[in-house]
This record gives sequence, C-alpha cells and structure tokens, in this order.
Amino acid sequence: MLTLRKAGERGHFHHGWLDTYHTFSFADYYDPQWMGFRSLRVINEDRVAPGQGFGTHPHRDMEILTYVLAGGLRHRDSMGNGEVIHPGEVQRMTAGTGVTHSEFNDSKTDPVHLLQIWILPERKGLTPSYEQRFFADDEKRGRLRLVASPEASDGSVKIHQDARVYASLLGAGEEVTHPLAAGRAAWVQVARGNVTLNGQLLNAGAAAAVSDESAVVLRGTDSRSTGFQPVQGQAGGVSSPSLSDTAEVLLFDLA
Repeated sequence: MLTLRKAGERGHFHHGWLDTYHTFSFADYYDPQWMGFRSLRVINEDRVAPGQGFGTHPHRDMEILTYVLAGGLRHRDSMGNGEVIHPGEVQRMTAGTGVTHSEFNDSKTDPVHLLQIWILPERKGLTPSYEQRFFADDEKRGRLRLVASPEASDGSVKIHQDARVYASLLGAGEEVTHPLAAGRAAWVQVARGNVTLNGQLLNAGAAAAVSDESAVVLRGTDSRSTGFQPVQGQAGGVSSPSLSDTAEVLLFDLA
C-alpha cells in the first residue's frame, strides 16, 4: 500500500531569510494526519538565504541528519564541532541528553538548499555525538547507497534506531529495487527530479509511505514525458542543467 504525500500539500512558510517546506507537523505547522511515520519524525526542505541561518538553539533525544543538496551549511555545536556540510555529505548529530548548535549559510552570495531529517532514537538519554561522511555521486548513481544505519555498515553514519537510510541518483529509465522484510515499511522522499515508485509517479518534494509491500521499486523518469517541470527557486528546483533529468531520492527502511 502506498500513501502519497504530495509536494504542494506540505506545510510551507517563507520567512524572508528561510523558505521551508514541512513534510510532517513541525513548529507552527500542525496536521494530525502527518505527525511522522514510524520512527521518522521530521523532514524539512529548507532554503536559507546568503549569510543567514539558525542561531544557537537546543535539541535533545533526537537523531538529526542533515543532507545538503546545493551550497554549504556551516555547523557549530556545544560538543566543539565546527564543519561546513556540502552536497554529497551526510551529517549525523545525536542530541541525546542535550546539545546546542547553530547552522548558517556559509555563502554571502548564494542560497543553501538542504533536507533536515529527525529520527526518534531507540531510547532517551544517549550520550551526544557527531559525525559527517562524504558519499560520492558515483556511489549513488543507478543504485541505492546506504548512508545511515544502526550498525554503521558499509561506511554509513551510525544512527541509534532500527532504521536504514539510502540515497540514490537515477537517470531517466534507471531502476533500483529494495526488498522490504516482513513487518518493515519504507518512506520514499524525492529531493529533486521525478521518479515512479511501484508505478506511481512522484515529483520533486513529494513522498510516499510504503506499507505491506514486498519491495520498493524506483525508476527515474524523464521530466519532458511527465509534465512536471522543475523551476529554479521552487521546492526541488534544478540547480544545473546537467541534473535536469537526474532524480535524487532518499529511501528510509523502518522497523
């Protein structure tokens, strides 16, 4: 069974310095139908204006993943970490017993485009920790690359939950299949481009919950044949012509 979350139905706020879309209820956006999916609690698609960002603020008892699509995001936290996250990198921060951090656009001229992802941890009171890994495009092109897992398998970042996160880049006609074990479900989030999910068309910013299915089948789709035309500055907008028919997708395999 597929439950679709259309891109245009997400919560949307434009604060001037921040243009943000909320897949699930978050902050001032509340929809009782979309409070999360299994252990997945937040997926925010953010565009942050040059030189702007989120000032120092606290978190606790959450696994936080940051996935940058364009630009650079500067991170600083109370654990002493100070890094810039670029496309291809995945940052994981275990908030645990409590951390404070800030995130700012590292550029004074260009926006930064990112996905902010929160996953509920397996238990409260974990020791705060941080890591950041780079995954080259070649590792994701035409395949599902594991980028986060509880075992830190295959060089993925370690998350404290029975969840596995995969990233994929799919050109038109390229297809990948991910089997789902009995009792598990998946969430598919399209970061850019267009794909079909088990035959159902999804455009940039759209997502779907997958339950009671034996597999997830993703296929890249030529935008010229779908009627979906990504526009610069909109959610899922294309950052360069070479990416116009490349879909970027995250797949969450959830207990």
